[in-house]
Amino acid sequence: MGVEPESLGRRAGWNGVAPGRKAIPLNATRDDGGLVESPANAVTAATIGADLSGEPTLADISPPRLGMIDGAMRFLYARGVPARNLVRPFHKPSRLRLLATVDEPLPGERAAGMALRAGHFLIAGKRIGTDTADYASTALAPPVARAIHGYTWLADLEAAGTRDKVASVSEDILRRWLLVNGEIGEGPAWDVGYTGLRVLNWLVHAPLILSGSDRAFRASMLKHIAKSALWLDRQAARSLPSREILPAWAAITAAGLLLPDGKPRRLYGEAGLIAALGDAMGEDGGLLSRSPVEQVDTITLLLRLIACYRACRRDPPEQIQVMLSLMTPALLSLTHADGSLGSWQGGVPILPERVAMLVEAAEPRARPLHDAQHWGYHRLHARQSVVQFDAAPPPGAREARGACASTLAFEFSHRDQRIVVNCGGAALAGAAVPRRIEDGLRSSAAHSTLTLGDADSTPVEPQGKLGSGVKAVTFDRSHDGGRTVLTASHDGYAARHGLYHERSLALSPDGTALDGEDRLMPRGRKAKRGEHGFAIHFHLGQGIEIGHELSGDSGRGWALAMPEGGYWQFRADGEGLALNMAVEESLWIDAGGHPRQIRQLIVTGQVGREGGKIGWSFRRMG
Repeated sequence: MGVEPESLGRRAGWNGVAPGRKAIPLNATRDDGGLVESPANAVTAATIGADLSGEPTLADISPPRLGMIDGAMRFLYARGVPARNLVRPFHKPSRLRLLATVDEPLPGERAAGMALRAGHFLIAGKRIGTDTADYASTALAPPVARAIHGYTWLADLEAAGTRDKVASVSEDILRRWLLVNGEIGEGPAWDVGYTGLRVLNWLVHAPLILSGSDRAFRASMLKHIAKSALWLDRQAARSLPSREILPAWAAITAAGLLLPDGKPRRLYGEAGLIAALGDAMGEDGGLLSRSPVEQVDTITLLLRLIACYRACRRDPPEQIQVMLSLMTPALLSLTHADGSLGSWQGGVPILPERVAMLVEAAEPRARPLHDAQHWGYHRLHARQSVVQFDAAPPPGAREARGACASTLAFEFSHRDQRIVVNCGGAALAGAAVPRRIEDGLRSSAAHSTLTLGDADSTPVEPQGKLGSGVKAVTFDRSHDGGRTVLTASHDGYAARHGLYHERSLALSPDGTALDGEDRLMPRGRKAKRGEHGFAIHFHLGQGIEIGHELSGDSGRGWALAMPEGGYWQFRADGEGLALNMAVEESLWIDAGGHPRQIRQLIVTGQVGREGGKIGWSFRRMG
């Protein structure tokens, strides 16, 4: 079947440093007192080895150690020996059946389930008729294909009524799907990631697809599940991105739990899953894709797998719970004051109740990480205000499709109101989000950050790729008069302009004032002659109205009226630079995947080869 999964763990090293990374301190100082520029996702010296806080770290994770018999069983199964020959070598094959019924740990969305009962999928804001959908199409957008071929909609359907009312709906869709995708391994539905999700969801929601009166269909469907799991066994040893390989290993493990003679497959799957998780995660629990949506999907995947263990009255490997203990605080670092997620790496603001449900099931004691060096997102929290700051390069092409040029962007919220946002939603392009604007949503200008020369800090290219841009990011967290100050810089414009972008953010102790400063700084002889035009984008939260323009000694700006009736002021001052200020239309993708019209404040100007500094602030009035 391929490579023994345990070797994957050895390849990763399991020494507390993810593959391909150098264990160097972030923010070490040079001889001249400046900050050393660290490579993407550098590992701090403090995280190597034992964790002084007593919390679990990635260094604690390795594939389960087995005794001689189980180890030999896993070894032989990984090399293609059939499970029956290992478990029951002198007996007839076991009757194919499911060994347990699994309880869904995360109820789906009832609205989407009711839509299915009414005859259409509701995927990221897009409606597709279940009887008119082209289940064999190669043109389905990724979010649509993932939902349909991965059967993620089964949880929604289960939440929409009792089994006797919804099972016929799922069986009808399943029959339509099998007509064009029933050939194992043939067609776009057999993407490894989609297949892994599909097999896992079929096993978790088996009563919805196997409770009909047609015994012949039930028998053929069980055979199809078994053949799909066997196909995944052969695919899982391939070198694939985490978004594909993690669902595959989870499905293999679940099949090993719930299908007869499954012990060799379960042992094989556990080792592969734990090794793949170690390869996909950073030291602080954030996926290398840096996508909160993928973080949510992976936590959901593990929770459903754990539910399979519970159904079989088995304890999952402790490494899986350690993974959840690491991943949940990293996810919470991107929650706003109301508990919903920020819009990062093409994601959408998942609603607070969904986030709370996920956290309660995964790690109820988890608290947000404020200084996630490898995840790359940093957080300021004061009273009822939250600031999220992206202080890392974009993820690599292997880790993420459709990565965004969001370095040094931020989001800011107070109570239930998002004041500054990123547009988000690129990962949902092809559903309610038009595919033609996907690349625009991935650009730097679609994030609340500075652009130089009308260019992205990391060039956005078609087919979800990024060009050569930000390679090194420095970061520092300091304190100034009771305020915590985040400072970061990147080299994304150094090659083209000879200037580095540095941004500082400071939140007042009471959360009513956010002070920011953007600096464009030359480095050595690389600064280029001439004028360099810049634009600083501040995308405003939905419902914020822009009032009268302000001017005075503290700079120019606008009065901002919040939907709930409060008022804030935005001001900017270029310290000798001639600044232009404008209000323009923008777009924000909401939690349902729908584009919403918002507005943005744009501060523009010119700097010479010596660079310049622009200060700005948001202050609550009254």
